[in-house]
Amino acid sequence: MPLTPEDEVLHRFESGVSWITLNRPEAMNAVTWDQRERVIALLAEASADPDVRAVVITATGKGFCAGADLRGAPAAPAERVAGDVARMIRLGAQRLITAVLDCEKPVLAAVNGTAAGIGAHLALACDLVIAAEPARFIEVFVRRGLVPDGAGAYLLPRLLGPQKAKELMFFGDAVPAAEAERLGLVNKVVPAEALEETAREWAERLAQGPTRALALTKQLVNASLDSDRATALAAEATAQELNMTTADANEGVASFVERRTPKYLGR
Repeated sequence: MPLTPEDEVLHRFESGVSWITLNRPEAMNAVTWDQRERVIALLAEASADPDVRAVVITATGKGFCAGADLRGAPAAPAERVAGDVARMIRLGAQRLITAVLDCEKPVLAAVNGTAAGIGAHLALACDLVIAAEPARFIEVFVRRGLVPDGAGAYLLPRLLGPQKAKELMFFGDAVPAAEAERLGLVNKVVPAEALEETAREWAERLAQGPTRALALTKQLVNASLDSDRATALAAEATAQELNMTTADANEGVASFVERRTPKYLGR
């Protein structure tokens, strides 16, 4: 019996956290068309559901995501015409990465193993990245004679600077987890057996926070990388104006005045 998208992308909801797990370990979790669509849908649902206050993206087996697997994609036309490839990238890999970047909840990657190509970009698009010691990040495109897609040339220079980003993309060398942490691609490296528990601790801390303030902070930081100072400061002022209408902002101020621990509800 063929696996369904629900089998290939597992989903559970615990303690305010939406857990999205790629589940094709036999293929090192190379992501299919159906998997991509399900992940995009689950991220959209997380944004819209006030009970979801954080998201974790992880995977089963030894690989986090070995890149794109075109199995299950719509059949290619008999004759390729100008625009076909660009459209495929725009509607495929780029939609997946922007779904992570635009999710209105903080998204944490728990990288259990190799993250290559679009798999690396899926991890690096997340707001926080925890990696198991065996994990590796590989800009594999150059090995296939391809241009990095899935927002790689957008993400890496912003994380590393242009010179280091070009080094990784030009050579396609594997970056071990410890080196990725040193470079700033990864927030924390842990033993493989501690990955899920560490991800749970971080995600539940996020889920106990002021969710709308975190969403607005995420938007400000992401937009600041493409903004001039005046635009960034105007966006900051507007975000704070919006945030001060939330129950959590009122709770935060009240708890400070009353010298108690705030109890945020994500609203």
